[in-house]
Amino acid sequence: MTKADMRKTGKTGITAVGGRLRLGVNIDHVATVRNARGGPHPDPLRAAAIAAAAGADGITAHLREDRRHIRDADIGRLVSEIALPLNFEMAATDEMVAIALRHRPHAACIVPEKRTEVTTEGGLDAVGGHNHLAPVVARLADAGIRVSLFVDPDPAQLDAAVALGAPVVELHTGAYCEVEGAARERELARIRGAAAHAAAVGLECHAGHGLSYDTVGAVAAIPTLVELNIGHFLVGEAIFVGLEAAIGRMRTAMDEARAAAR
Repeated sequence: MTKADMRKTGKTGITAVGGRLRLGVNIDHVATVRNARGGPHPDPLRAAAIAAAAGADGITAHLREDRRHIRDADIGRLVSEIALPLNFEMAATDEMVAIALRHRPHAACIVPEKRTEVTTEGGLDAVGGHNHLAPVVARLADAGIRVSLFVDPDPAQLDAAVALGAPVVELHTGAYCEVEGAARERELARIRGAAAHAAAVGLECHAGHGLSYDTVGAVAAIPTLVELNIGHFLVGEAIFVGLEAAIGRMRTAMDEARAAAR
């Protein structure tokens, strides 16, 4: 299968549960640096190409309402110029649904979004937001876009995703990454439990937010996780070692943790 075919079908040739863990690289903060000066550099598309060469299995980009990093033109270029599947992070708004339907990315991950937040602060409320989310999920799915919901590691949220017809969830790992010691172990147990529950109810389970070299191993070892999405840490490390080296080290850490768990 060619890279072009992979982009169109979303197939990466990777075994799911218990197999090689997919790595999605989020390029948002390459765009943040670009936008600080208002010019074209550094180009997020160049970062996506480097990520592909370094072992990424997909590219993630979040088009926010305020366009603080990724811009509309970036989404069009990513869909047309990058062979890897695009995971389009978006709020559940009419504007973002229209953009997703126009570009038809491989996947759309619905995330909560607040204008005042520095970064995503937690998971989507799929339970309380059912009536609002249901038509959004349906419209995206009808267009052939794989829908995922970014949620906290809570079984009730996973059950709500099933009720909404979303085939994929991404577990928010921010709370796990932000604490240490016994508190981190408790958060890790929540992620493990949620990932197991996701598999039991038929959901493909991803995870992401805040993961670093120090925190990725225990998460990567969870056999029912299929994909990790990592961005800010990798872009930060790239300042010191380059993006290819940063991604390569993360890819190795994930592979070693998954192999050790088997």
